[in-house]
Amino acid sequence: MPRTRFELALVGGATVSGLDNPNSKTQARAKFDEALEKTEATKVVTLLGEVDTGFVIWYRAKKYGQSVDEMLRMALENYEELLASASRKAPVIAISCPLPTIRDGQTWGEVANLRQEVDASQKLRTELTLQFNASVRAFARTLGCFSIDLDSDCLDDNGLVASRLLNRNPLDHHYSMPAYASLLAKRLAWLLSTGVGEHRPSASVTTAPVA
Repeated sequence: MPRTRFELALVGGATVSGLDNPNSKTQARAKFDEALEKTEATKVVTLLGEVDTGFVIWYRAKKYGQSVDEMLRMALENYEELLASASRKAPVIAISCPLPTIRDGQTWGEVANLRQEVDASQKLRTELTLQFNASVRAFARTLGCFSIDLDSDCLDDNGLVASRLLNRNPLDHHYSMPAYASLLAKRLAWLLSTGVGEHRPSASVTTAPVA
């Protein structure tokens, strides 16, 4: 995307489940708020990792004796509040959360080892991610934001993440960067080329087919 300049506000280890915690180790919300205050960007693009739906929601439900649905609701409320805040700065494009890649019974890799306390299957974690993404899309419509839905493009016939998106390094649970970038850039470039940011969008979601 050579005609687009990105200002990145990255917070490693941040989760939307802990976004409203003023004592969080990452201080993610404060960093995002600071970035939003300083930027002169004409669009705001948001992208989460899969740690909330792939681990944190399940872990918090077990730790605090709450239902997964309640932990999901809290995570969604935190993210929705961030999106609402960002939309007051510039039009927002929310990218769907990546699908879980850690297989059932996988014990190799640092992240897989750290997540062994959660026994939810990859299928259940994927279904929760799809539910999370659907809720974000619905909220985006009410807020007048745009969203990019990659779920159908990232799913295989077995209902799990497509093998073409898996990292070549079996110890790395992130998507393959070239495969994901290619998929995402097509959607993002289309949205940006439609004039998003020239005016506030109506309460609808605009997405583009992948060529």
